[in-house]
Amino acid sequence: MKQSQLFTKTRREAPKDEVAKNAQLLIRAGFINKEMAGVYSYLPLGLRVMNKVCDIIRDEMNKVGGEEVSLTALQDKNVWEKTDRWSDEKVDVWFKTQLKNETALGLGFTHEEPLTALMANFISSYRDLPRYVYQIQTKFRNETRAKSGIMRGREFLMKDLYSFSKDTSEHDGFYEKMKIAYKNVFERVGLGDKTFITFASGGSFSKYSHEFQTITSAGEDIIYVDKKNGVAINTEVYTDEVIKDLGLKKEDLVEEKAVEVGNIFSLGTRFSDAIGLNYLNEKGEKNPVVMGSYGIGPGRLVGTVVEVLSDEKGIVWPQSIAPFQIHLVSLGDSDEVKKASEDLYTKLNQKGVEVLYDDRDARAGEKFADSDLIGLPERVVVSEKTLKEGKYEVKNRKTGEVRMLDENEVLALV
Repeated sequence: MKQSQLFTKTRREAPKDEVAKNAQLLIRAGFINKEMAGVYSYLPLGLRVMNKVCDIIRDEMNKVGGEEVSLTALQDKNVWEKTDRWSDEKVDVWFKTQLKNETALGLGFTHEEPLTALMANFISSYRDLPRYVYQIQTKFRNETRAKSGIMRGREFLMKDLYSFSKDTSEHDGFYEKMKIAYKNVFERVGLGDKTFITFASGGSFSKYSHEFQTITSAGEDIIYVDKKNGVAINTEVYTDEVIKDLGLKKEDLVEEKAVEVGNIFSLGTRFSDAIGLNYLNEKGEKNPVVMGSYGIGPGRLVGTVVEVLSDEKGIVWPQSIAPFQIHLVSLGDSDEVKKASEDLYTKLNQKGVEVLYDDRDARAGEKFADSDLIGLPERVVVSEKTLKEGKYEVKNRKTGEVRMLDENEVLALV
């Protein structure tokens, strides 16, 4: 991609009404556009990041046997009434609308009900189980306040996987696999060392549910972390009894602010009982399907990466989800510099390296400031000075290390 052809542009200032650092930086760097409070559009750079995050999530879900679907955003009132979750008194985040014939509809904020109803068409025998079905789809939540940028929106992308098992034992085995899969996701997007599996309330169906919380000053939650054991406790269940039950010591727990980037729940048979999702076992006996729910917000992950990994100059993308791997910056307007820049750009593309080529007619200081703000892993500078040395100046965005590399070394960077 040539930067002169990118329709988005960097900005010196973020909107005055935007208080979240993630949204400020992403707007200034041209990754997203704020449409209204809690609603953001993803521009070319932002969409590349989002797609890479989704691909990592998709890869980990497929590895544990997940089957991807895409369910509708429009929701049937009748299905939700069966679980007593249609009422605004029971669920206060509904967006609701109606057809021209006045039939009431909702916009999905989660998908336990519709997917359970769907699976009733395909599960009837123990031979049909287990099943692990997921989607990466837009959700809608009528949040009272939307002040955390893309980490808490009213319209946002979510990966929600639902497990359907014959019994609790089969469910528990998959639940443990999902803990590992989620850890893998957070490692791969660059948040592994700051993200902790966190014990939270299990509701009616299990002793605990599990959140994945990333430590950040922008967090909305308070957790108590045992960094030696790599686990944490949510403040809602932080009691002496729970600490003892988990085999932890109060003196080892450190209070931290954190943002929830994922969660996994055991659902028992609440939804299968209400909607009638049953199967016949080997003896021909009818049993309700045991379910679980597993969520990750890709946009929330992107926002958390920006909150955690940015510095005073801008964003610092991990290589795994950076929109491009190399920022090729051409300085000077001589024919020699232009030709060398174009040649290197062509060779990097031929090698399959993702390159953002700053070919704009702009000052060096402006180009460097934009490069730091956008935050690609490596910046490669082509100038008359570097050409005289027969090398290119390469700066690592994360470490700040500057190296002088020849063409072969640049081509081997990624």
